[in-house]
Amino acid sequence: MRRVQANDPRAFGELYDRHAARAWSVARAVCHDANRAEDAVQEAFLAIWRSHGSYQSERGSVQGWLMAVVRNRAIDATRRESACHRPPLAYHEDMGEVPAAGSTPDEVIARSEADALRGRLAHLPGAQAQVIALAYYGGLSHAEIAARLSLPPGTVKGRMRLGLQKLRDQLETVSSPAGAP
Repeated sequence: MRRVQANDPRAFGELYDRHAARAWSVARAVCHDANRAEDAVQEAFLAIWRSHGSYQSERGSVQGWLMAVVRNRAIDATRRESACHRPPLAYHEDMGEVPAAGSTPDEVIARSEADALRGRLAHLPGAQAQVIALAYYGGLSHAEIAARLSLPPGTVKGRMRLGLQKLRDQLETVSSPAGAP
């Protein structure tokens, strides 16, 4: 790992060779899908290469750190995939009104803002709400949304632009006092 931290690509290749099979097993157990597991492992090793300086030997083994990164990427991939298969406005039902015990003020504010966005999405045409929900809640790029919905990327971008403009207009209407320009 010291060689990887010194930006040695050969050492990174050895690290990958040594841990890739186990990483795939961990990702497969989380994702329950071979292709998604492969993607998660690739994302994880790319993240490991980019952030190899964050590894601290006193906090645990290299393998433990690697598998934690892989597991987190696999969870993210699974969440993105499940968000794509929800009906676009099903997000309204996901969260209750009461903050979870131990929530920080920032988490409560973020949850409140997410709830407000859900309410605003209900006033958009379904196609526009769908692409915004997939981007915001699913964390998907325009290209990923286009692939998921079998649409041209330009259509996704257009729907996103129109939907965001309508959301902007809604927010300006709410934040402007009556009679103000």
